[in-house]
Amino acid sequence: MNNLQEVFRNRKGNILNVFFTAGYPELSSTTEIAILLAENKVDMIEIGMPYSDPLADGTTIQNSSSIALRNGMNIDVLFNQVREIRQKTTIPIILMGYLNQVIKYGSEKFLSTCKEIGVNGLIIPDLPMDVFVDEYQHLFEHYGQSVSFLVTPRTSDDRIKLADQLSTGFVYVVADNSITGSSSGATSSDQKKYFKKIKDLQLTTPTLIGFGITNHEQFAMAGRFANGAIIGSEFIRQIANGVSNSEISTFVKKITEPSMA
Repeated sequence: MNNLQEVFRNRKGNILNVFFTAGYPELSSTTEIAILLAENKVDMIEIGMPYSDPLADGTTIQNSSSIALRNGMNIDVLFNQVREIRQKTTIPIILMGYLNQVIKYGSEKFLSTCKEIGVNGLIIPDLPMDVFVDEYQHLFEHYGQSVSFLVTPRTSDDRIKLADQLSTGFVYVVADNSITGSSSGATSSDQKKYFKKIKDLQLTTPTLIGFGITNHEQFAMAGRFANGAIIGSEFIRQIANGVSNSEISTFVKKITEPSMA
């Protein structure tokens, strides 16, 4: 059992996973942001590996990826930064990226390095579940890496159950069919029906709701239907002008405390 799985075992609800892009707003920001999030009691962090063609990402994250790439971010730099993070905190670390990045680096080398530096899991949105089973599942298991698959309102019940069966981190419940950073948020009646459907399926794997969550009301709503929520675009907007403990503390309280909403 790795750090990620221990969080879900020890804490049943209102889990906060904060996503940010490695190398944004500055190349050196990754380590500082991760440590500050840990100090402000975030439950886990999801670090985006900047990519030139991020299919699932909206304008905010796409822009942060472009800036990070211009800053000089690449997989080797990120791995070195994770090593630095691990010297300061045991917070669960998830890397989110795309299959081509893993293949280009070398799949086994990538997963082996993840184990060596203390990464706990991966989210690869464009990795089909059947390809995972045929080509990657044994490597993930060998190198102790959790995997989290995404489901959307269009995902059939059978595919949701397959995602539940294969995910060893959590099932990523995408709030709607849009890209990240949706302005509609995760509060519409249709979305709540979808979240209830997921809950009623009684999945055996923990669930986190993501895409479009920006405030305490939406975070609390996610907690009624899932184990917690993932917040990315809103956090990236928060740190666009720089990183400081006060900025990150204010952000975390805005999400987790009603009085700061």
